[in-house]
Amino acid sequence: MKKLKLVLLSLVVLVALTSCGKKGTDIVIYSCAEDYRNEFYLAELQKQFPDYNFTLDYQGSGPAAAKLKAEGLQTQGDILLSWDYTYLEMLTDFLADMSYFDDSIFLDDMKVPSKKFVGEYRNSGAIVFNTELLAEKNLPEPSAYADLIKSEYKGLLSMPNPKSSGTGYMFLKNLVNAWGETEAFAYFDKFAENVVQFTSSGSGPLNALVQKEAAIALGMTGQAVTMINEGAPLKIVFFEEGAPCSLYGHAMTKKAEGRDDYDKLKEVFDYLVKVVTPACDAKFFPEQVFVDKVFSLPNYPENIPYGDMSNNTTEEKTRLLEKWKY
Repeated sequence: MKKLKLVLLSLVVLVALTSCGKKGTDIVIYSCAEDYRNEFYLAELQKQFPDYNFTLDYQGSGPAAAKLKAEGLQTQGDILLSWDYTYLEMLTDFLADMSYFDDSIFLDDMKVPSKKFVGEYRNSGAIVFNTELLAEKNLPEPSAYADLIKSEYKGLLSMPNPKSSGTGYMFLKNLVNAWGETEAFAYFDKFAENVVQFTSSGSGPLNALVQKEAAIALGMTGQAVTMINEGAPLKIVFFEEGAPCSLYGHAMTKKAEGRDDYDKLKEVFDYLVKVVTPACDAKFFPEQVFVDKVFSLPNYPENIPYGDMSNNTTEEKTRLLEKWKY
């Protein structure tokens, strides 16, 4: 986690330094994306708009939402990059009207009735193992959620905290839907006994796997595939309850909507959604969101068995998170 924070801090500093002394349009991006996707987005935007000054501020989903809510219409942010749909729905009062944007490019479940944000990617979750670490500890690979609460896995599990991470929340919501609320929360009471860390970001558990700080993680399928393709000894599995799933999107703030140069921001935003986002999805998260674009990636699971994510409303999320105590 310390390494990740340093990488992200360096990224922000680098972007800020490259903007020093430049004249042109200043655009502040509030991002919830992982460091490698932030780097990709920024590089592509800077390439297309070399005279614009981009500054990226990264935070996990929960802290980012709290920050924007606190700042309100006085926010410094112009573009929101890769935010969970449920958080965006909570913040529609602070978002620009996206009615101008033609959302026919998206699959139906990615379309947004409020017209306050647009789609980016579909994020499924998986149970991911560090196979080398399990072998070193002479432990079997678990095949069900019930296995994860066995004593032999104590101190070897990692999961994103649902209060700060959309990825963490989707695991909680999936099991609430699969088992019922009482049983799901009782399970997480036992699960917590084996957890080495509930991380603040969705990427934290898989980073812990690579660093051998954990052997089993609840994390993002796409991030796990990226690490596998980079040589990490990880294995992706889906349990009987299916893969939890979240939708993520982009938006502009009402503050941006009030800028004199809003047309310039719209040009940047449209390029971000129509050109850079498909390229990013193809590179990191190929689960389909666009009507006419189907991507594949080495080692990416096919025919992912998505779990039940019904009733995934902002009201339900608020209610369930009030009960989460870890």
